[in-house]
Amino acid sequence: MKYYILFGPPGAGKGTHAGAIAEKYNLKHISTGDLLRAEIKAGTELGLKAKSLIDAGCLVPDEVVEGMIENAFNTIKGVDGFLLDGFPRTIAQAESLDKILAARGESLKAVISIMIPDELVYERIKHRASIEGRADDASDEIIANRIRTYHSQTEPLIDFYKKDGRYHEVAGYPGTLEENQSRVLKMVESLA
Repeated sequence: MKYYILFGPPGAGKGTHAGAIAEKYNLKHISTGDLLRAEIKAGTELGLKAKSLIDAGCLVPDEVVEGMIENAFNTIKGVDGFLLDGFPRTIAQAESLDKILAARGESLKAVISIMIPDELVYERIKHRASIEGRADDASDEIIANRIRTYHSQTEPLIDFYKKDGRYHEVAGYPGTLEENQSRVLKMVESLA
């Protein structure tokens, strides 16, 4: 099995490009956001707890997200690997992921980081909220908090993964969706 992380700030295009990567390499795209939204929609206890945190622009506790990820690894069959989107978001989660994979006799193949500047993060999230009707993306205050949270809690993962050569960066702008996707796929191809 191959395990990849799709990394970058909110709105960088992780979800947009994940489908093409997953299809080309027979990977299961696991978006923690999608997993959490499914729990919220189902009205589970986890979903209700997650909703209150997400509505405030905060991260969901590590053990909750890690449990969902490990469950996906254990139950999804017929793929050559996994493409994680939105996890890990902190050093503690990255260390837990390494332990989860080590217990399976596996390791992380690479981190593919799609980078865009903060101004574009804001613009893309606002646009996405208007198209998809995502209330968790609609407020200026929540977007600003998500950007701050990314810089303070998630961005340190860059150095964490650079230490052992697993971090690989690609520009998520400028250009059309197709041009950006082509750059991302070329990056994955070089790592496969």
